[in-house]
Amino acid sequence: MQTWNDIHFSARDGLRLYARHYPAAGSTRRPALCLAGLTRNARDFHDLATALAAAEETGREVYALDSRGRGRSERDRDWNNYSLLVELNDALDFMTMKGLNDAAIIGTSRGGLLAMMMAVLRPTAMGAVVLNDIGPVVERDGLARIVAYVGRIPLPKDWKEAADLVREMNRRQFTAVPDAQWSDFARAWFNDDNGLPAPGYDPEIARALSFTEGPAPELWPQFGALARVPVLAIRGENSDLLSAKTLAEMRARHPRLTTLTVRGQGHAPLLKDAPTIRAVAEFLAQTDTQAHSQRQPVPALA
Repeated sequence: MQTWNDIHFSARDGLRLYARHYPAAGSTRRPALCLAGLTRNARDFHDLATALAAAEETGREVYALDSRGRGRSERDRDWNNYSLLVELNDALDFMTMKGLNDAAIIGTSRGGLLAMMMAVLRPTAMGAVVLNDIGPVVERDGLARIVAYVGRIPLPKDWKEAADLVREMNRRQFTAVPDAQWSDFARAWFNDDNGLPAPGYDPEIARALSFTEGPAPELWPQFGALARVPVLAIRGENSDLLSAKTLAEMRARHPRLTTLTVRGQGHAPLLKDAPTIRAVAEFLAQTDTQAHSQRQPVPALA
């Protein structure tokens, strides 16, 4: 049984984009918007979104966006539009369309970069942030590994081969992932075309990664813009993109930053295991409570 509603909408340049909506009828909690990684899509957040929306006392509306050229969103004919700024505008336009103010932004990898940029350009759009295995410093070795496979993954002939492929590509970093979960991972990675795996993203995205010819710029000013909201920073224990050193520096610089290390996982944690889902849910519930207490009127003195 499908637990989400499909949303199709047009970007400001006319490109047709897609998002999922996991409803939580009657919820007064702040809504959540999930933003995926470079080549990933809304399906990555299915388990987390289902849990966040279904919780009886802390349930909240959850949206998950397919950035242009990913998942079920239309491919852009101009690969130059696979840029952080264009994708951020798409996300902000979607938030405006859905009336998402003071939202919880859950950003995996590139989605976390979008969250940091959003904090600069439209700070009131967010009330809490979850950064999944991303920070102001992107480790070059991890970035090089990602660039090496973007647009170069062979298309599996069936779903068993797809599961075998993603397991082989990721098993060294994801030592704690059960074998049975690789099938779910494959179905998130690839689109489904009449029962067979299909490309899950536009390979032209690889052309937009020319910035990797030099060191990736550090984003400490953008991270600093998150100081006004509580942040949960998640790191995979085996991550090669977010270092333990950077995570420690993030904790030192942010007054309300909570950290979580996911054991036996790399870049980026899958957000499927119960302890991680529980940690995200508890963090968001706590930030809801804090926001509510801050809105309470101060009683008059007698």
